[in-house]
Amino acid sequence: MCGIAGLWSPNAPENASMALAEKMADTLYHRGPDGRGFHQEAERGLAMIHTRLSIIGLNAGEQPIHDDEAGLVLTANGEFYDYKRLRGLLRTDGYEFATKSDSEIALKLYRKHGLDFVEHLRGEFAFAIFDKEKDQLILVRDRFGIRPLFYHMGDNGFFWASEMKAMLAHPAVPRTMCPKAQLHQMMQVMVPGMTLYEGIHALEPGHMLIVSRKGDGFEIEERRYWDAEFPLDGQHDELPDEEHIENVRAALVESIAFRLEADVPVACYLSGGIDSCSILGMAAAIQQSPVKAFTISFDDARYDEAAIATEMAHKAGADQDILNVKALDLYGKNFEDAVRYSERTFYNTLGVAKMLMSRHVREVGYKVVITGEGSDELFGGYAQFKADLFLHDPAYAETGAGDEMKKRNAIFSGSVLAEQQISHPAFEEVMGFTPSWIQPWMLVLERVKPLLSEEFKARLGDYDPIAAIAYSLDKSMLDGRHVLDKVQYSWIKTMLEGQILNWGGDRVDMANSLESRPAFLDHHVAELAMRIPPHVRIRDGVEKWVVREAMKHVLPEVLYKREKFAFMAPPAHTDEAKTAEINKLIDKWLSSEKIAEVGIFDEAKLRASIEDYRKSDDHTQNTRKDIILNHAIALHAMEDLL
Repeated sequence: MCGIAGLWSPNAPENASMALAEKMADTLYHRGPDGRGFHQEAERGLAMIHTRLSIIGLNAGEQPIHDDEAGLVLTANGEFYDYKRLRGLLRTDGYEFATKSDSEIALKLYRKHGLDFVEHLRGEFAFAIFDKEKDQLILVRDRFGIRPLFYHMGDNGFFWASEMKAMLAHPAVPRTMCPKAQLHQMMQVMVPGMTLYEGIHALEPGHMLIVSRKGDGFEIEERRYWDAEFPLDGQHDELPDEEHIENVRAALVESIAFRLEADVPVACYLSGGIDSCSILGMAAAIQQSPVKAFTISFDDARYDEAAIATEMAHKAGADQDILNVKALDLYGKNFEDAVRYSERTFYNTLGVAKMLMSRHVREVGYKVVITGEGSDELFGGYAQFKADLFLHDPAYAETGAGDEMKKRNAIFSGSVLAEQQISHPAFEEVMGFTPSWIQPWMLVLERVKPLLSEEFKARLGDYDPIAAIAYSLDKSMLDGRHVLDKVQYSWIKTMLEGQILNWGGDRVDMANSLESRPAFLDHHVAELAMRIPPHVRIRDGVEKWVVREAMKHVLPEVLYKREKFAFMAPPAHTDEAKTAEINKLIDKWLSSEKIAEVGIFDEAKLRASIEDYRKSDDHTQNTRKDIILNHAIALHAMEDLL
């Protein structure tokens, strides 16, 4: 795991000076505190930057990596799994390796297969290859967007980086915030590829960008090399249940075995959910020695899962370490730091809690953790997914199962579950219905709109953020699919990369130089999961049924039988200490001066909304206003923090 950045400015080579490259590298120190490397070609105006977190090949993995015979230079962030087998095969093809790094296989595979080389890569990665002979730069991001990668094309050249702050550190990159993106962040859901800054784009998951020099400018081609492609309805793999179960077991064991490989100790994150508990159980069996397991505990029993996590730790014989997170920990400077590292807003302080956990894990002496993200996305784990299944699948539509589920999950009303059904014509057109997962954010948007200033609304014009999200989805990947596949696909393309893997994943883990490895998001596991019939992923209303059965002998009985419980931090309104802490952030970042400077809100309307929030005891509405306040505070702090 590392940080990468760079720029190609052939018409203004002074932009690629070492002084400016060093300045960019400084912003990525947290991603790579173990070393840094540079490749600079003054005549091309090229600078490639790497900051290193040493995990594999501790004393022999410096970057950039050069292939002088082919005129190639590589800087990579992440891990390439199964690299030893690939090294062996490539060596028998006559390719020689200069390092012991797993990253070098990307160069040799590129030499052998050209741009099709990405099909042979397995892991979590974002990297850049410069091909001197072709005068071409290639950027690649992994299939799910586990590792971040951003780029900017402007009059001063082409820039890229693991985090936007590295590009913003260069004086040639403008830092103008986009009003459309600000609105999207206020409602939580971003359009794929959009960032908070105009002219800065996120390379989308499963995509590569080919940047070629053409005269005085560049030609840019973006290619999608992979997508979460579900079969047409009725064309899933119809196999006996036991065969599905065995296939899932085998795929997960292989994925976890790869992710246990490192030249440093590997730990596990452990919550009270099936996913992380399954990871721990399998990791303990594969490693055959006690695994270090890190658990977050909250000071609110309604949101705390530590007791179940502890039961799992005992069953697996793990060495559990519990971090107790209190109200004071979730706000103040910790909140601001989470905003800075995430480079976007968040609706819940879970991201702050995870940042505190990553800090603790590093202090204890670990650099790598295996995590459970992706299981819900691939195996139908979220309550929102079940809600749509219950509504739109004929087998459930008349049973009333959706109403019962909402009662059991009432604590999440106002956040991840909408208290009422609403729709939008764009989603009805693209998907045939409006998915339940976006409905709470549509309700947030409806609460935000009346608070906006007239000037901000004029800048937005008639922009419809919900339509923009809906039309960003590839309709050809939705047509003819089962309802469960549709909602899983739409979530994977939006919330997985923009939320779960951002402020819930890489960005807050790497804030403290910690590499997280989500085993369920191995693309071999994913491709298997997507071919499993919907009624096997969710059986008789039991989410992730096939995973539960595959892990039945690994999990404690209470967890095997437990319904999915959304993992999040207690919102600010749930106790006086948290309310007091968010009030301090409101006073600091939502002052009259700051509101006028940023220009998003009508101050009088925002103040009235905050006062209503302080007087109300309606959990659903207060949860929604907690969300709005979290976003508003972060947006007003962002420019000062980056």
